[in-house]
Amino acid sequence: MTAAHPPDSQHQGFLALLPAAMRPYALLARFDRPIGWWLLYWPCAWGLALGGGARSHWTLFFWMLLGAIVMRGAGCVYNDIVDRDLDAKVARTASRPVASGAVSVRGALLWVLLLSLVGLVVLLQLPLPAQVVALASLALVAAYPFMKRITWWPQAWLGLVFSWGALVGWIAVGGGDGLALPLLYAGSIAWVIGYDTIYALQDIEDDALVGVKSSARAMGTQVRAGVALCYATALLLWAGALWTVRPDPLVFVALLPAALHLTGQVATLEPANGSDALAKFRSNRFAGLLVFAAMLVVGSAG
Repeated sequence: MTAAHPPDSQHQGFLALLPAAMRPYALLARFDRPIGWWLLYWPCAWGLALGGGARSHWTLFFWMLLGAIVMRGAGCVYNDIVDRDLDAKVARTASRPVASGAVSVRGALLWVLLLSLVGLVVLLQLPLPAQVVALASLALVAAYPFMKRITWWPQAWLGLVFSWGALVGWIAVGGGDGLALPLLYAGSIAWVIGYDTIYALQDIEDDALVGVKSSARAMGTQVRAGVALCYATALLLWAGALWTVRPDPLVFVALLPAALHLTGQVATLEPANGSDALAKFRSNRFAGLLVFAAMLVVGSAG
């Protein structure tokens, strides 16, 4: 890579204000890197909005945001426990608290438990069917850290996990039957594969050295075309979901800002530049907001 990798965990922002003993735990849950919980949250918000619950269930937007923050944190801690040996061999992740020894495995497990208890409070705010669906995601979450060891497409598994909130949000607000939800979910999976492939570009050399598989390595020199295909697939599936809710050509206009943003990501992507890959990955926070706007407009009018 042409750019030096910043360490994955840094003492910056509000973390500098925390007592020294608390900082490793905040870093472990990635509280210094909000992009992760935004990316987990947006599919939740899409499901709520397209399912028609923006007004009737507006408080769930806040509950699910809290849930995304704590459960993303718990997932990161669990991932770091499982990956501690691999993380120690990769420059960007060697400073992670478990890999570096700043937090013991026992301490990390207790931290997972505490974060999960907060997640339980959020879970109890959901209707029973949505609770059941939310709990079903735990099996996918538990398997994810092992995917990079057995498949070239761990990003597809991450797509299943990070898109699950769309199912929970839709069911929580009593969204209707039909193809809208499957199309929304599938579109989110394609989006996740695209942006996480960009993220994996930062580690492509280290991953090759330690034997970690990724879609970025699988795509090789065709990574820009591969990401473009993922994003195009996501947009087509989302357009289908919107059309299912409201069969009006104007729904495609609602997706135009998101389409332009994602196209810009691909057109300007520099695969060999780790800093550019990180910036493009982080810009998906805004892409998620643009998709949310489309889902909100169509779901409120459908």
